[in-house]
Amino acid sequence: MSTLFLRTLREDPADAELPSHKLMVRGGYVRRTAPGVYSWLPLGKVVLDNLSQVVREEMNAIGGQELLLPALVPREYYEASNRWTEYGDTAFRLNDRKGAEYMLGPTHEEVFADLVKGMYSSYKDFPAILYQIQEKFRDEARPRAGVLRGREFHMKDSYSFDIDDEGLEVAYTKHRDAYIRIFDRLGLRYVIVSAMSGAMGGSASEEFLAETPNGEDTFVRSTGSDFAANVEAVRVPAPAARPLDGLPAAEVHHTPDTPTIDSLVDYLNDHEVGGGRTFTAGDTLKNVLVKVQEPGEKDWRILGVGVPGDREVDMTRLEAALHPAEIALLEDEDFAANPFLTKGYVGPNALLGNELEFYADPRIVEGTRWVTGADKVDHHIVDLVAGRDFVPTGVLDVADVRDGDPSPDGTGTLYTARGIEVGHVFQLGRKYADAAQLDALGPDGKPRRITMGSYGLGVSRVLAAVIEQSHDDRGIIWPRVIAPADVHIVGTGKGEQVEAALRLGEQLEERGVRVLVDDRNGVSPGVKFTDSELLGVPTILIVGKGWANGLVELRDRVSGEREELSPESAVERITALVR
Repeated sequence: MSTLFLRTLREDPADAELPSHKLMVRGGYVRRTAPGVYSWLPLGKVVLDNLSQVVREEMNAIGGQELLLPALVPREYYEASNRWTEYGDTAFRLNDRKGAEYMLGPTHEEVFADLVKGMYSSYKDFPAILYQIQEKFRDEARPRAGVLRGREFHMKDSYSFDIDDEGLEVAYTKHRDAYIRIFDRLGLRYVIVSAMSGAMGGSASEEFLAETPNGEDTFVRSTGSDFAANVEAVRVPAPAARPLDGLPAAEVHHTPDTPTIDSLVDYLNDHEVGGGRTFTAGDTLKNVLVKVQEPGEKDWRILGVGVPGDREVDMTRLEAALHPAEIALLEDEDFAANPFLTKGYVGPNALLGNELEFYADPRIVEGTRWVTGADKVDHHIVDLVAGRDFVPTGVLDVADVRDGDPSPDGTGTLYTARGIEVGHVFQLGRKYADAAQLDALGPDGKPRRITMGSYGLGVSRVLAAVIEQSHDDRGIIWPRVIAPADVHIVGTGKGEQVEAALRLGEQLEERGVRVLVDDRNGVSPGVKFTDSELLGVPTILIVGKGWANGLVELRDRVSGEREELSPESAVERITALVR
């Protein structure tokens, strides 16, 4: 440590909120270069490489072959799959001196597909699994949380290529199992959830989420089964349609001073609207208006989303459902430009009658009757019946998901939790093979379109997620498999103890143990002990006052247990621990 390029900090950086961000900066693992961009310092690079090696071992074990593709990708690759437009403002784009356009690759499906097309042409060449561990780029609007949400990040992306869908299923399962082994080796607490495919496309899609209250992703689990899903992928079971016969006619009522759902319900009940029927918020139809802009388009279109009044539209779920379009709530000028939309009192027919789209929550089935806006200030319509008085353009399942909701699998109820996305596996199918016209001759001599899978693992995100789950108020607690060293030897005092620490380090290195020795002169024992806890190496060996009596102190960073023993015994104990 006397020559290590390292400076630890006693205070948290001003811009850091999460433990992983604070501790990685304070421990000298990373240093901020720009918003969302970090330099990896020597200890950080060691941990990053150790984690990459775990990933590499498990990828190789399923037949993966590692290569490295350029981060700078010409426009034509993404143009073929339409993702040059779909990525929108999230991608970094640039022009070379001749005006040719490039993207700093956020992911590489198109390039891998083109590479395989140029080298493989027969079913005998398949299956194939190719992967890389590379820096990726994403122009985050609000980079935060250190390396968890940066503009430059380290990622393992792998791709499977198969001659048929059965082969894709096998490749998908191999990757899923490999991820399980990787995260188990790290001791990570994680959950596998059903997910949306988003810009990736494809069918089956699952996320691996590291469980932590600081996670950016919300997911749900069932109290009665192993069902788990990203909140964006939750699908509400639609109730059965109801008969239309005998339902009362829709009536418009003057409902002054009812700007909220609660005030509307109170008014309806206080004035015995609807023949004395008791109304709840769930009997009202809340219509949220948004404008949508498709990638590459200049014009916005308006659409409405109807949900029961006791629910809110979850904008994250709505964005996922309408991806890759950009979404914004209507503003005053939008209402002024469309006077048939009465702000606060819009009903579904104001949209449908003016050739605008209106999407309904799955609970709004035929035969259900609702109280909703009557397209006139201070007026609502009662007993507007779905399927009789209005027919939605379609269904959008984008209402908020709450604790206690029925589980989509019919067993138990849902409860929410938070996590950090550390891996995502997709069955892409033929979207990118179609774009690249990736074919191979089958056993029958006829061309077959190759089917693909895509599998991402955020290496730098995993590292931060490990810290989020494994730290205390003193610092990081690394799992040994990725720690910067197996043992942190602290030589306190002057001269003899430091020299003894260096000798013990040499003995351990000869036995294959990775060693970090604090041999700094002029640094107090207290500072050295503080640094050893901050840096988080799982085993700490103290060469201090006990050395005069032939003893050293062994500390377990995980359990906090301490033990005095002879130097020889300490060497044997540490060697056994590592082995």
